[in-house]
Amino acid sequence: MDEEARAGRRRGVWSGSWVAERLGVELAGDDGLTDLLGLALRRNPKRSHLLVSNVLGKHVPQSPSVVYHHGFALGRRVRELLGAEEAGTAVVLGYAETATGLGHSVADGLGTAPCLHSTRRPVAGAARAGGFEESHSHATSHLLLPEDPALLSGHGPLVLVDDEFSTGNTVLNTIRALHERYPRKRYVVVALVDMRSPADADRLDDFAREIGARVDLVASASGTVRLPADVLAEGQRLVARHEAVASGARDGAGSPAGPAAPPVPRIDLRWPPGLPDGGRHGFTPAHRARLESALPAMAARVAGALPGGVRRVLVLGCEELMYAPLRLACELERIVGAEVRYSTTTRSPVLAVDDPGYAIRTRLVFPAHDDPADGPGERYAYNVAGAGFDAVVAVVDSVADTPALHAPDGLLAQLAAHVPDVRLAVVPSYVPASPHAPERPAMLSEPLRGPAFSSYAPDEVGWLLQDLSDVTLEAPTEEREEAIQSGGAHYAESLPVEYQPSEQYQELFHAALRASAARLAQAVGTVTEIVLAERAGRPVLVSLARAGTPVGILMRRWAQFRHGLDLPHYAVSIVRGRGIDANALRWLADRHDPADAVFVDGWTGKGAISRELAAALRDLETSDGITGFSPEIAVLADPGSCVRTYGTREDFLIPSACLNSTVSGLISRTVLRADLVGPHDFHGAKFYRELAGADVSAAFLDAVSARFTEVVDTVATRAKELLGADREPTWAGWAAVERISEEYGIHDVNLVKPGVGETTRVLLRRVPWKVLARAGAGSDLDHVRLLAEQRGVPVEEVADLPYSCVGLIHPRYTRGATGADGKAVTA
Repeated sequence: MDEEARAGRRRGVWSGSWVAERLGVELAGDDGLTDLLGLALRRNPKRSHLLVSNVLGKHVPQSPSVVYHHGFALGRRVRELLGAEEAGTAVVLGYAETATGLGHSVADGLGTAPCLHSTRRPVAGAARAGGFEESHSHATSHLLLPEDPALLSGHGPLVLVDDEFSTGNTVLNTIRALHERYPRKRYVVVALVDMRSPADADRLDDFAREIGARVDLVASASGTVRLPADVLAEGQRLVARHEAVASGARDGAGSPAGPAAPPVPRIDLRWPPGLPDGGRHGFTPAHRARLESALPAMAARVAGALPGGVRRVLVLGCEELMYAPLRLACELERIVGAEVRYSTTTRSPVLAVDDPGYAIRTRLVFPAHDDPADGPGERYAYNVAGAGFDAVVAVVDSVADTPALHAPDGLLAQLAAHVPDVRLAVVPSYVPASPHAPERPAMLSEPLRGPAFSSYAPDEVGWLLQDLSDVTLEAPTEEREEAIQSGGAHYAESLPVEYQPSEQYQELFHAALRASAARLAQAVGTVTEIVLAERAGRPVLVSLARAGTPVGILMRRWAQFRHGLDLPHYAVSIVRGRGIDANALRWLADRHDPADAVFVDGWTGKGAISRELAAALRDLETSDGITGFSPEIAVLADPGSCVRTYGTREDFLIPSACLNSTVSGLISRTVLRADLVGPHDFHGAKFYRELAGADVSAAFLDAVSARFTEVVDTVATRAKELLGADREPTWAGWAAVERISEEYGIHDVNLVKPGVGETTRVLLRRVPWKVLARAGAGSDLDHVRLLAEQRGVPVEEVADLPYSCVGLIHPRYTRGATGADGKAVTA
């Protein structure tokens, strides 16, 4: 294949022509763009085509010096852009998995910049400093795990490095997430190719103005991808046809590896002790200097292990482990007479077509061998089979050196079926030193209880919060929205002015409560029975303040009513982007078995809180060694299919979502602000005693509890059905939100709030843009329509909406925003 491919290039055959001819995809742009990129098709419902870089060293084996030069040259250009002074304070962030090696190379070109890359592999002992989503990818969640938090909290330029810049969504998501926590004045986006449309380019400029930071872009080449309207569907059909033809046959050439392949010889690199294997936890100029001094001897050991007469060698890295194998390959290329090529394995599923006009000629398929957090799955090595290699040196880190790597169907056996000589080099996986636990007070304060704090009875719930009732925290909704979207403030640093419902709106609440009380009682009973059946012992209910608190109280009441159980119940704060209150969890772990804790919330939307809770519990295990808390959340309604424990997956009105504090014990939403909440404090909240005359908290609870008796039989049947059913989350809500975000030009999932409850919150607390309502939705949306009318917000009926309704927050909001579309912004 390889000689034919090179002959094809000499004949002028572009490695994207096969896709271009069949799908009508076009690349237009700088001269030489087609030398940098080919095209392939992938099994991905979000984007069918794949731009395949010829100089990245991921899918296409390439000279390592060519790969390294492209990244290094980009780093030099960034240094010229910033100037020596700013370049000296810059930090480089590369994207996993594709651009980890490229990010390192850019940092090398900058000269003195430390490098960090995102990762999809959680690491025990490494605290999470943030994360973001890559919406179009087959594997979306990125973690940031720097050993030194100062890598992200500094004020110098942040240089974000990816292999391609197509829509800009990933970069916008990253900057938005990081700027919220670690604001800075300058960002530089670096890519091998900039393939944005003019509209996407304008969007980045608008975004930079919104957050008040400078965002520059540096790329080796630029152009656009022209896609026919039906390219996604046609691409999927084309992939299906070719995979059907190949079904039952082995990918690549040859037959499957035999059951008893001989052990692959190992090469002892003598990797310097304590030197990180890459930038997963940060890679400093001092680390780089140690690597440079060790490379000649390590490359000599690799050269000495190769068989005599070898003519063509591949150094094959492993997913995120790109930089160490790349630098080894560069040094090997310098000292041996053989032709050296470099590439890495990948998670990305791509169709292979053995044609000179197609970028992915062959693929090897093997099981994941690094015990990935997202579970077992296929991994791939492209353009290795049939490429004429005499030898392959597979370079993996020690976490990936598992029995699966050496199994009969593993990577090494698949390589051995196509290459005469296979060697293995293992780099020790670097694990950051466990940070010293900070000193804390010997005793945290006891929970707050009613009537001193909240209108609930003292036995109904204990609030693991501090009382901030005497602090002025409220700000006008428009002012809060502008500050939140500009990155100038976090939503948990202030409170919206409490909504005072009109008489008409209050009547809607009471009508909704009368109509839904039995339905609510059934959902409460069902979710409580599931919790009691699946949790041995005596569960401890831990509601997420404040929407989860009425639900926790109702679950506690059901357990008393049906089983005579008196379950402990506490309310704790969780803040998107900041995590759950770690001090509250420490208090709980001191007094209860963490395994007994059941987190409770009202409903799910897109699942952001589920993800936040899981990440926060991992961080707590790292910082304190506290284990046993389950990240599972029990909810009344799970329309987003984000949890296993729920009363229903229907999106219906939970009347407690209609109001704010007056249906939640007169407690505000929680507050987390550094000048009010110290390192040893619980998060804060306010008790609005002055609203006692409008309080319906007890009325809500009593109306639902009064219907318990009539739903006993239905609950027993429904709980039994669910306990025997497949309740694994599908995360359908997240996928729907991503689609809506793109269809409506918002490009930020945080501004899309799905479901009746979340839509109500948008109308009560944020600056709404519009409401999407499922065509034919009935009285569940009466209060939504009323609120929308009062605020002048259009309600748009949408067929096949997966939720009853979706609230869209005003995109790009400033107080000077004008225009019905919510996008025109005055200076």
